[in-house]
Amino acid sequence: MIDLHTHSTASDGLLRPAEVVRQAASSGLSVIALTDHDTTSGLVDAAEALPAGLTLLPGAEISCGVRVGPDHWVSLHLLAYLFDATEPDFAAVRARLRSERVTRAQRMVEKLAADGHPVHWERVRAQADGVVGRPHVAEALVSAGLVDTVADAFTPAWIGAGGRYWVGKDEPDALEAIRLVRNAGGVSVLAHAYARKRGETINPGMITALARAGLGGLEVDHPDHTPDARAELRRLAADLDLIVTGASDFHGPSKPQRLGAETTSEQAYDALVAAGQGAHPVTGQVKTPPIGEPDILGKN
Repeated sequence: MIDLHTHSTASDGLLRPAEVVRQAASSGLSVIALTDHDTTSGLVDAAEALPAGLTLLPGAEISCGVRVGPDHWVSLHLLAYLFDATEPDFAAVRARLRSERVTRAQRMVEKLAADGHPVHWERVRAQADGVVGRPHVAEALVSAGLVDTVADAFTPAWIGAGGRYWVGKDEPDALEAIRLVRNAGGVSVLAHAYARKRGETINPGMITALARAGLGGLEVDHPDHTPDARAELRRLAADLDLIVTGASDFHGPSKPQRLGAETTSEQAYDALVAAGQGAHPVTGQVKTPPIGEPDILGKN
């Protein structure tokens, strides 16, 4: 079982990186990709805690978008795998995006406070173990009793796209993001492209343009994709010779999908690994006890 889209406290997940990989192993996964938003900061902890037999695919989920009119922008997420995290141009863009996430969340809190809602920046910031983002504002809305669930916060009445307290962000063009990933030796996969309940999506023509620019794959099997959306994306991937992936988009208890709820085939995983040149998958090893110490496996 291969799950190529998960999050930890390094961005907006609820479990620390080490906990994510341990839970992945107990869930029966053989490969997991940690793809926190615009950051690779959780990868070292995840790799150090990697259980024997579990492989970690290094990655990140990159915020980007496409312009579909003079004043109209559609936000996208690009899953970037196996890139060189030290490549300066891509590292600089990720740093800018992380800074933008914090500023954006702070502006949302300011708008909420201006309307008299009991949401405070100190509380929002305290909820984040990594980069503060919109999900942490949503959790603060739940804690304040303003909404029942995190999903309720992501609506037009609150901080959903275009909503009353929503604030936009400065994102790179998707074509530029694909170029950055490729120049860092990585391979890019368009995440949840037809998750229409999240907001506006792009059309097949735009996906074709991304493929021509170097997009490597499409995330087809995702919890937010309907059967019809999956079928359409699978046909599009076949026509464009793109790798088809599947993943849970796991965030922990804040979202219903469990690890391994959606998976990627071994063939697709092998194709991704073959395409990525900037980093390598890491496989957990059996820990050998030091000489003179008792063998915890009960063998002499």
